[in-house]
Amino acid sequence: MERNEALQIIKKHLPEKRYIHTLGVLDTALQLARKYGSDLGQTELAAIFHDYAKYRPHEEMRRVIVESSLPKQLLDFHPELWHAPVGAILVQRELGIDDEGILNAIKYHTTGRPGMTVLEKVIFLADYIEPNRSFPGVEQVRELAERNLDLAVFQALQNTIIHLVENRVSVYPDTVHTYNDFVKRIFVSQ
Repeated sequence: MERNEALQIIKKHLPEKRYIHTLGVLDTALQLARKYGSDLGQTELAAIFHDYAKYRPHEEMRRVIVESSLPKQLLDFHPELWHAPVGAILVQRELGIDDEGILNAIKYHTTGRPGMTVLEKVIFLADYIEPNRSFPGVEQVRELAERNLDLAVFQALQNTIIHLVENRVSVYPDTVHTYNDFVKRIFVSQ
């Protein structure tokens, strides 16, 4: 699928503010892809469609989770978490995108997963640091992204977990497992 066609499709599914976010993710992801060696075509489509299901009704997302092979445990967590794995399924079903790399980058862009590919890290990080984002800690992660992809993803995960814990919100197990995976790879292996 060509870029302009993909952008026209996603624009129909998002409010203007989220579409602007998506353009920021796209630009950031392509910069990171060039720097860290992710395939540009995969990066482009994953970035454009990362929030494909973001504004689907909760009941529709719940139904997709129940009827698919997604972990039913997702239902025990905030619906904000659902749009990534549900989005991967809907992008495949509705748009015919079968590239496993693109689908996994969409699926794991909110939680991460142990053993993330470069593409998955790029989309995860681009969603976190795109220029329209403004929250405590984002500048530090942007600076790290210039030097080291893994350290930037690790810091984003750490910031996210701290934020959730401070707000007494459950942390999805994949996020904890991803954090632990990065600790092992970055700090324990040294």
